[in-house]
Amino acid sequence: MKQEPRSPPLPHHFRYSKRISSAVKPVVYFICLLLAYSLGYLSSYTRNNYTHNKPPAHVNAVVSYVNTAISSGTEGDHNNFGAVCGEAVPSQNIRHTILERVFKGISPWQNFPPPRVDNLLRKKWVKGWGSKGAVFENLIRKVRPKTIIEVGTFLGASALHMVELTRRLGLNNTQVVCIDDFRGWPGFSDHQKFKDMKMVNGDVLLMYQFMQNVVNGNATESVVYMPFSSGSALEKLCEWGVFGELIEVDAGHDFHSAWSDINRAFKLLKPGSAGGVLFGHDYFTAADNRGVRRAVNLFASVHNLTVQVDGQHWVIHITNPSFSY
Repeated sequence: MKQEPRSPPLPHHFRYSKRISSAVKPVVYFICLLLAYSLGYLSSYTRNNYTHNKPPAHVNAVVSYVNTAISSGTEGDHNNFGAVCGEAVPSQNIRHTILERVFKGISPWQNFPPPRVDNLLRKKWVKGWGSKGAVFENLIRKVRPKTIIEVGTFLGASALHMVELTRRLGLNNTQVVCIDDFRGWPGFSDHQKFKDMKMVNGDVLLMYQFMQNVVNGNATESVVYMPFSSGSALEKLCEWGVFGELIEVDAGHDFHSAWSDINRAFKLLKPGSAGGVLFGHDYFTAADNRGVRRAVNLFASVHNLTVQVDGQHWVIHITNPSFSY
């Protein structure tokens, strides 16, 4: 077998220098690493000492901007809910507008109830909290609204009470626009009041029971609803130009939900000759100043408005029909 010719051996001094080079490389790497670490530590120490009592200029600028925005309500802060509202729909056309936009022009009560839930609904099951407080009659008497918007309807207890009040006060054409996704909240069916609620394929049937309650209250021509989250529904009402003289906000009770709902709902407030009112429940709860009350007070402070209290309800009354918002 033919063998490949071998390369001549390297000179002795070259082999020696190669061994030295191999041994030196790790040492050099270690020295470079140590040097880099030392420089970084020293620069960090210097920087921290320099700014210990004085934040950098750009941080001060940001803090200053945020404080100014919060106090003045300028764009870019948490008070700015961006939808641009459309031209106001006449009150007599609001029901038609919502039916067209949400239900393709067909009343959702047509052929109600559907057979699959008929035997699961109660003829009347109206449950709620603070749904018949004196505040409702007080405000309806004062404002005499043509359109009432309710954010957070659940089974319709307060909505039906307001329908009853408007009829009693001769406001027979008043429409109540109800907003709710009718999903409840995690664990709500464990509540003593609702433990007997039926469920079909994960649907707790809140919307159907609400609809049944409206039928039982002979209010299908006075109530129209939007089965969506409060944020998306309020945004669309704004775009469509649907406004109300009386707006109740009683959906999510944590600060962020209440803050969002109040700001969005306020854009839909259209004071009439007797003014306009934004109000809601749960001003006094175990959450104290961490939930609804914090959101209400902060909102009033930002807009230089006054919060009044009627029982468990908070009330913000806009008396000037030309109020700009």
